[in-house]
Amino acid sequence: MKKTTLILGCGDIGTQLGKQLIAAGHRVIGARRNAGALEGTGIEPVALDVTDDAALAALPDADFVVYAVTADRFEESAYAAAYPEGLKAVVAQFAQRETPPKRLFFVSSTSVYAQQGGEEVDETSPTEPNGFSGTLMREAEQALLDHTLPGTVVRLSGIYGPGRDRLIRRGKEGRIAAANPPMYSNRIHRDDCAGVLAHLIGMAERDEPLESIYLASDGDSAPLHEVMAWIAKQLKVETPEVIQSPLRRRSSKRCNNARLRASGYTFHYPSFREGYADILKQGGFLPAKEKA
Repeated sequence: MKKTTLILGCGDIGTQLGKQLIAAGHRVIGARRNAGALEGTGIEPVALDVTDDAALAALPDADFVVYAVTADRFEESAYAAAYPEGLKAVVAQFAQRETPPKRLFFVSSTSVYAQQGGEEVDETSPTEPNGFSGTLMREAEQALLDHTLPGTVVRLSGIYGPGRDRLIRRGKEGRIAAANPPMYSNRIHRDDCAGVLAHLIGMAERDEPLESIYLASDGDSAPLHEVMAWIAKQLKVETPEVIQSPLRRRSSKRCNNARLRASGYTFHYPSFREGYADILKQGGFLPAKEKA
């Protein structure tokens, strides 16, 4: 029988995931505030606010549930509502059903790590976040992991892809991060975010054993200077201006994706070079002679 996957917070990544699952034969239901944005995707739209108990109760049963809700603003109250409070409400709702989902996937973030000295981190590394965003994300993770409903946490690193081109815009301005001290960065292309989730759902569908946590990041934890200098070179910016960083120095770590790769997942974009090369070409950023 056709499996049903319910994606809560079906935005950019959820839509890409839904398309992959439909191609694999799933029925996909996407829930989000603006359900009209899913028109024409093949995903069945449902309007949802995760803080509305009645709306949660009206959600259909599903074999797999993906919780990919995002906070609508960078404030502690918004993060609390979107992550621990929202996820706990969803878990409680589906756990009490006559036919609970086979597994619930929570799309988390590497913000749960606080390492700042270039340390390597994996799924077993200490998670002691300093800011409210990582702290609340970690609270949500633990709520799922402590529950009897089968769940898997997927920690995504810095997402880039179409429409997520901040570093490209910095490169066009001729500004790159300083080389020293090195600030290690970690990325995952939007398409690999969806690919990882589809891969893990496929494993669950085939009754293959799943870990409780996966760290989803490409295999190249390169210093930010190296990434930005490479982008500037592709854009033919010969004398970029060195700046301390276009990002707040909140962390510097190197994400190890060995567990995910051992599960059988192969990255479409194994490093920033393949991913940004595609964005530069498809997004019209390169000089005309470079597009051919």
